[in-house]
Amino acid sequence: MSLFGLKTSNPAFTNYFWENPRSKSASGKMTLQGVIAKSVFCLLLVTLAAAFVWKLYFDGVSITWYTSGGIIVALLCSILISVKREWTMPLTLIYAIAKGLFIGGFSAIIHGKFPYLPFQAVIITLATFLVMLFLYLAKIIKVTKKFKSVIIAATTVIFVIYITAFILRFFDIYISFLWSSSWYAITFNVIVAIFASLSLLLDFDFINKYVGKAKKHYEWFATWGLLVTIIWLYVEILRLLRKLAVR
Repeated sequence: MSLFGLKTSNPAFTNYFWENPRSKSASGKMTLQGVIAKSVFCLLLVTLAAAFVWKLYFDGVSITWYTSGGIIVALLCSILISVKREWTMPLTLIYAIAKGLFIGGFSAIIHGKFPYLPFQAVIITLATFLVMLFLYLAKIIKVTKKFKSVIIAATTVIFVIYITAFILRFFDIYISFLWSSSWYAITFNVIVAIFASLSLLLDFDFINKYVGKAKKHYEWFATWGLLVTIIWLYVEILRLLRKLAVR
């Protein structure tokens, strides 16, 4: 069973994006090494873009346009990837840079108030990624259809809440359990971080099914999908650490 035709909570791994992935006209096949290489390269772009904005912030330069522009461009890239699959490679690179600008500014602001918190979030994110990869490879957690349905349903609700909260902020309406440091807000943040972590298992499973079968350029879809989940996980962990620091 799946929700809205999705096989993973990550939009990059929907049936739509992977339509006819086993076409005989493909030149080369998707490999795990290819996905890893592209993912590492894009994470490097994220890091460089984040470091650029980080430096600007501590040099006293306003970074509002960088952070706001970054999240908007990243959103536009995601939309374009959904309708122009042949543009996935350049759009994924732009997405990585744009998200780097956003998290660079977001992280710098938090670091300014709570020193070294972003570095802790990076370490926890990396550790979580490795743990989830181990759990998947060791088959300690099996990605069954029921498991997928639960994760997809939960993440769909989470994103609806976030989108609704984002729109309400334009009307000066704030959802307290999203932005405050109350124990309700912290509990919600913990739950979101858990589902972000579990989403990695679904992504690993979907990529594994198409290694050696999908066309070579689908490695960029896989890379974009992993970026979406990893950056989401990092942001949630950093938000959680900030709330705990305030407490």
